[in-house]
Amino acid sequence: MNDYPPPGQGTPSNAYQGPDGNINRGAPPVQPRIRIRPAGDPPYVVYTLMGITILMFLLQQASSLFLNGTDLPAAMGMKVNELIIRGQLWRLFTPMLLHGSILHLGFNMYALYIFGPGLERIYGHVRFIALFVLAGFAGNVFSFLFTDSPSLGSSTAIFGLLGAEAVFLYQNRRIYGAGGQRALINLVVIAVINLVIGLSPGIDNWGHVGGLLGGVLFAWYAGPVLRVEGVPPYHKLVDERQKRDVWRAGISIWLLFGLLAATTIFFNIR
Repeated sequence: MNDYPPPGQGTPSNAYQGPDGNINRGAPPVQPRIRIRPAGDPPYVVYTLMGITILMFLLQQASSLFLNGTDLPAAMGMKVNELIIRGQLWRLFTPMLLHGSILHLGFNMYALYIFGPGLERIYGHVRFIALFVLAGFAGNVFSFLFTDSPSLGSSTAIFGLLGAEAVFLYQNRRIYGAGGQRALINLVVIAVINLVIGLSPGIDNWGHVGGLLGGVLFAWYAGPVLRVEGVPPYHKLVDERQKRDVWRAGISIWLLFGLLAATTIFFNIR
């Protein structure tokens, strides 16, 4: 990354090559420790998702208040297998915007606030939206495949973010070093603990597993793979992943989970 001209080969021993490619006299600058701070716009997608989800919860509460306890948004949007088989395919997406209690909402919004902004800055707005929605969709597909119980909540997508961040740290471990390794271990521990908690009655753990798998697959094949470019102190991070590879991988993963859902629907309506 940083090759200084060797002394005795037509270049003074106290010269160094600057960022403009010219040979400069004097001692070479001390190479600073690289601190990764992803640049980019504020995490508008995370804030928008939080706002929409909170608004949906307020609508759920208002509906229950004015319709004699009927939670109309949940009745129209939660994952219900029989209704999905009858053609209400939006129920594979809308559960990620619905919640069953203030505690349920608070836990998921806190997790989104913790994991979302950093990933959005690294992924970019569009790729982050694709990750979030795909993970939520994958989680609901797994729930549809493996459990008959109705379910709702954005934890399917949150588990996808957890898996995506773990993959990102692993694939970019040379840049993040020991700090990234510790963070990766912490993420694995958090995921395992939450999956164990998900074995409790009333929790849709299959949705968690599916969301985690969707996030891991998307991150592995379509997530950022970073390279440090430039010479000290003019470092910058460049994503080596080509846009065409992102689109190709993203569409393939979408089709995979869509095919799983379509196959299940087909064999249940025969």
